[in-house]
Amino acid sequence: MIEVLVVDDDTRVAQVNAAYVEKVPGFHVAGEAHSAAEALRQMELLPQLDLVLLDHYLPDETGLEVVSEMRRRGHQTDVIMVTAARDVSTVQAAMRQGALQYLVKPFAFAGLRAKLEAYAELRRTLDGGGEAEQADVDRIFGALSAPSEPGLPKGHSPTTAELVRQALMNAEGPLSAQEIAERTGVSRQTAQRYLKLLERTGRARLTLKYGDAGRPEHRYVWATRA
Repeated sequence: MIEVLVVDDDTRVAQVNAAYVEKVPGFHVAGEAHSAAEALRQMELLPQLDLVLLDHYLPDETGLEVVSEMRRRGHQTDVIMVTAARDVSTVQAAMRQGALQYLVKPFAFAGLRAKLEAYAELRRTLDGGGEAEQADVDRIFGALSAPSEPGLPKGHSPTTAELVRQALMNAEGPLSAQEIAERTGVSRQTAQRYLKLLERTGRARLTLKYGDAGRPEHRYVWATRA
């Protein structure tokens, strides 16, 4: 099992994120923390810790300061930033300090699951040990990225495409663009654009829901469930 520490200043958010982690096979929540000091203390108490899901906005220090202190103390635990911080300087600093992934709030379960599954794939690749040829190196770095829809048109994000795809695949029935937007954290317009792309490529099917008046609502279902 991959042991995870969930760090978020909001207790409720930490509980939700922990519940998400527990839903992904192969992952176990070893603990929760709601401040930088508590996070660092938990790391001392959990020597088998593999991964930290780390918020940036903490009441006593920033998440990046936690990463810096972790490294100073010799903790080599992997870090995925899970935060509402969207400024490029913070993202760049997280990358330079060794964060493996950066997930912007708000997000749906599918978004976090994609990051965790990519991390698990990275672990499996690294567990092989030995020397690495260029193909092995490419596979290691490729494992850090969530899978994407092949052949995306220019201007489309693989990460957003994966979020929408996962939301459709996990739905029990057809969803509207607004429902996809609420589940993924993207705008309705963005959700609509990616849904139309999935429909054009045959991965999603369009259905119409007729109301009492006005235009019918467009709803989408993953092709294998249509």
